[in-house]
Amino acid sequence: MSEMSKIVRTIAAIVFPFIMIYGLYVIAHGHLTPGGGFQGGAIVASACALLLVAYGSMWTMRRIGEKRLSVFESIGAFFFIALALLGLFFGAVFFNNFLAGSSFLFGDIPMVGSNTGDMNTGGVLPLMNFAVGIKVVAGLFVIILVMAYASNHMEKKRGEKQG
Repeated sequence: MSEMSKIVRTIAAIVFPFIMIYGLYVIAHGHLTPGGGFQGGAIVASACALLLVAYGSMWTMRRIGEKRLSVFESIGAFFFIALALLGLFFGAVFFNNFLAGSSFLFGDIPMVGSNTGDMNTGGVLPLMNFAVGIKVVAGLFVIILVMAYASNHMEKKRGEKQG
């Protein structure tokens, strides 16, 4: 997969930050609205796929690399499991939402009344959404990247055999 024209690369460079921000918004507000770590991670991975299409697989593989994505996927999994085990440690239940109702990370929680959509109302759910989001971004994008790189490699081999 070779790089596209300058127009496509320019539009991709302009649109990429907006897609990333939207994906991070979906991840961050997954406990309040439809969405979450998987959906937001898929959006962010599609933004990375946009760069792959615009700049080509060789450029993307040099910039990002399969090994780096593997590390990020492992970090997301580790963070998710660590939060689950912290629930076991603090609440005697695996996956316990031990931060719900506390003012540990996000300040005071409204005692009575409607949910104002504050981050602190979710407890550990926003943190777990970020862990899942990291894992999904890395997992989906490494699949896309490896397929594009292998396709490019096979295309080059076919060209060498014919030429």
